[in-house]
Amino acid sequence: MSTTVEEAGNARDGFPRPAPQTPSNVFDQLSMKGKVVAITGAASGIGYAVAEAIAEAGGDLALWYNSNDAAIKKGEDLAKNHGIKAKAYQVEVSDPSKVEEAVGQVVKDFGKLDVFVANAGMVISKAITETSLEEYRKQMSVNVDGVFYCAKYAGAVFKQQGFGNLIITSSISAHIVNVPIDQPVYNMTKAAVTHLGKSLAQEWRNFARCNIVSPGFFNTNMGASPDVINEAYRMTPQGRQGDVKEIKGLFLYLASDASSYQTGSDTVIDGGYILP
Repeated sequence: MSTTVEEAGNARDGFPRPAPQTPSNVFDQLSMKGKVVAITGAASGIGYAVAEAIAEAGGDLALWYNSNDAAIKKGEDLAKNHGIKAKAYQVEVSDPSKVEEAVGQVVKDFGKLDVFVANAGMVISKAITETSLEEYRKQMSVNVDGVFYCAKYAGAVFKQQGFGNLIITSSISAHIVNVPIDQPVYNMTKAAVTHLGKSLAQEWRNFARCNIVSPGFFNTNMGASPDVINEAYRMTPQGRQGDVKEIKGLFLYLASDASSYQTGSDTVIDGGYILP
């Protein structure tokens, strides 16, 4: 009996791959019990909302922060209120040695790493002609280099384990040019990490998933500034900024087994802001 090239390739690559043993009940799929989730920028805003969602679903937490040590107390409160394990880590994500060390410490403390949420970011809203080289490098170091380092070292753990899940917080600024304020460097950084996430979904196809979330204006420190708030309201069909509680479910879905067939996606959650 002859074998076609396609059949030979499928046999060699192990196609079709077995489906994961995902629970049938959707609430069981969304449970994070027994899973370890690391989140950067976890002290406030979207990062802390994600931490709340994971804790509420029963998952253990590694909360990464840079200067806002409120993450320490918040982690203690989440552990107490939800019966989970939580620990805070001070990490400068733009320092590759610190990221590598912290990833290793999380695995040592928790025994594994199921999900990594690369959420830390910053913005300096200036025209490129007004942006200093130092301001340019700072945004690149946090928004691009930081995500790269987290992906590199978390990805190494995922590959060694044979499983893992990376979620990158990008922005609608990866999709559109913001008006009326100029922020070309920030927009560029978010476009870069969005494409990195899609590329990793392909690269890690044998052992991990990777998805991207692109939020619009949320009521956080990085939400709409006073200079653009009215324009944000006008251009958003829902006529307001989002509350961070409205993004918790999306991150939980992507972190959980409910999204086991989803990888390489970029989900926009913006109240309709970027509608054509």
